[in-house]
Amino acid sequence: MPAIVPALVVLGIFALGYRYYSAYLARRVYALDPEFPTPAHQRNDGVDFVPTNKHVLFGHHFTSVAGAAPIVGPAIAVFWGWGPALLWITVGTVFAAGVHDFGSLVISVRHRAQSIGAVAREVISKRARTLFLLIIFFLLTLVNAVFAVVIANLFVANPAAVLPVLLQIPLAIGIGQYVYRTRSSAFVPSVVGVVVLYLTILLGTQFPVSVEPLAGSLGIEPRTLWVVMLFAYTFVASRLPVWVLLQPRDYINSHQLFIGLGVILLGIIVGFDRIAAPVINDVPADAPSWFPFLFVTIACGAVSGFHSLVCSGTSSKQLHRETDARYVGYMGAVSEGALALAAVLAVTAGAVGSRAEWNDLYSSFALASDGATQNFVEGVAGFANNLGLPVSLGVVFATIVVISFAATTMDTGVRLQRYVVQEIGEITRVSALSRNMTVATTVAVVVPMAMALLPGGGEKGYTFGVLWQLFGTTNQLTAGLALAVVAVWVTKNNRNPLVVLLPLVVLLVMTTWALTLNLLEFLQQGQWVLAPLDLIIFLLAVWLIVEAVVALRRAARSRSEQDVVTHSAET
Repeated sequence: MPAIVPALVVLGIFALGYRYYSAYLARRVYALDPEFPTPAHQRNDGVDFVPTNKHVLFGHHFTSVAGAAPIVGPAIAVFWGWGPALLWITVGTVFAAGVHDFGSLVISVRHRAQSIGAVAREVISKRARTLFLLIIFFLLTLVNAVFAVVIANLFVANPAAVLPVLLQIPLAIGIGQYVYRTRSSAFVPSVVGVVVLYLTILLGTQFPVSVEPLAGSLGIEPRTLWVVMLFAYTFVASRLPVWVLLQPRDYINSHQLFIGLGVILLGIIVGFDRIAAPVINDVPADAPSWFPFLFVTIACGAVSGFHSLVCSGTSSKQLHRETDARYVGYMGAVSEGALALAAVLAVTAGAVGSRAEWNDLYSSFALASDGATQNFVEGVAGFANNLGLPVSLGVVFATIVVISFAATTMDTGVRLQRYVVQEIGEITRVSALSRNMTVATTVAVVVPMAMALLPGGGEKGYTFGVLWQLFGTTNQLTAGLALAVVAVWVTKNNRNPLVVLLPLVVLLVMTTWALTLNLLEFLQQGQWVLAPLDLIIFLLAVWLIVEAVVALRRAARSRSEQDVVTHSAET
C-alpha cells in the first residue's frame, strides 16, 4: 500500500477529531469560559505566569511533550503490524490523549495553575499526592534510563553524529547568553543555531567519534561507556540555571521538530513510498501479545501521563484565555499523534524496500526493540533522499534530531527527578535529600543509570524492550491518575464523565494486565531486580484503582444530593 494513503486517512481523522470532538469537550464536558480570569492574568509576574499568544504557547507546549518517545514506541510496536499500531495511535490520540491533555490543562487552570499532583490532593484525597509522587519517581527513573540507552545506541551506530551533537551544547549556551543579556527574541538566534548545527553535519562525517578504543581498554562495552558519560553530563546540566542550556536548546529543538516532521511527510509525498510491512504480523509464538503490550509500548503518541506534568507545570501558567486550552491541549495531543504516525511510516516504508528486508529487522521482539530507533533513522534518511539529500547525510540528520529530543528530555527529567527526591525528603523528613542539592541530584542520576545498566537474567537476557514496557506502564499509570482527577472534577461539576472514564478504564486494564504478565515472566527468568520493581508498580496501579473508585463514588453521591436539594428548592 502507498504510505500516503494511511497518512492521509489518519491525518483526516485527527482533523475531524479536533474540529468536532474537541469542540464537544470544550462545550459540554469542560465548559470553557472565555471570561474566566486565567492564572496567567491573576498572577502575572513576568517570569512563570505570563499571558501568552496561543500559537506561541502551542509551540512551547508541543516541543515540551514531543520528545523521542512518540518515535521509539511506534517504531517498536509495528512488530505486531502497522495496522494495530496505527489503530491505537488514531483512536488513542482522538479519544484518550486529547481528553487527557485538554482536561489536565483545564483543571490546572481552574485550580490556580497547580500541578496535577497538588490538584489530586484537593480533588481525590491527601493520599493521592503520595501516590502521584511515587508514580512520578518511577516514571522519571524509567524515562531517564530509556533515553540514555536510546542516545548511547545511536552514538554507537552513528559516530558521525557525535560531533554535531556535542557542538550543540556550546552553541545553545551561546544563544542563551545572548538572549539573556540582550533581552531580545530567541527566534532569529535559534534559527541561526539550527543552520549552524546542520552545517556541522559535514564536519561530523569527516571526523566521526568512536569510544570503542577507550571502552575496550576499560573492559566495557561502548554503549555502557556512553551511558555513564551521559549521566555524568546530566549531573552537571541539571544543576545549571534553565536559561543557560535547557531553554536555548529548546529554542533550537523546536525548529528541528517541525523540520523533521516536514521532511518525513514531504518525502512520503515526493517518493510515493509503499509500506513493506504487513498489516498484522504473524509474530513468533514466544513473543509478547499485542493485547495488552501494544497499549503500553505506544504511550506517547497515543496517550501519555507525562503530558499532564507539562500541562499543569508550565502551560497552565501561560494560558491567555481559557478557551485557548482547546487549541493548546487537544491540538498538542493531535500533533504528537502525527509524529507517531510519521514514525510508523518511517520504519515500514522509508527504512525498507521489501517485505523480506522488513522481516529481517523485525524477526523478534528483542530485535525490533533494540533496533527501533536506528530503523527510524534509516527511514527518515530514505524520505530525505527522496528530497535530494544523500542517504549518509540523511542518517546523520535524523540521528541528530532524535538525540536532540532525547537529550533535552534527559536534562529535564533529571531536573524534575531531583525535585521529586527533594519533595520525598520533605515528607520523610530526611534533610539530606530535601536540602542538599548535590545529594538529591546524585540520587536522581544514580538510580536511572543503574536501571539503564541493569544486567540480564534468564536465557533471554535483559533487553531494551522490557525497559520500554516498564516505562510505558508507569507512563500510563500517570495518565490514569490524571484522568481520575479529571473524571472526579467533571462529576462534581455535574457533567457527563463517561468520555473521561472510558479511556481511564482502558488504561488501567491494559496496564495491570501487562504488569501481571511481565511479573510472571520476570519470576520465571529469575530477574530479581525487575520483578520487585514490576510488583511495586502493580501495587501502585491497584492503589490508583481504589482511590479513583472511592473518589468517583463520593463525587457521584455528592452530585445526587445536590440534585435532590435543587429539586426540593424548585418544588
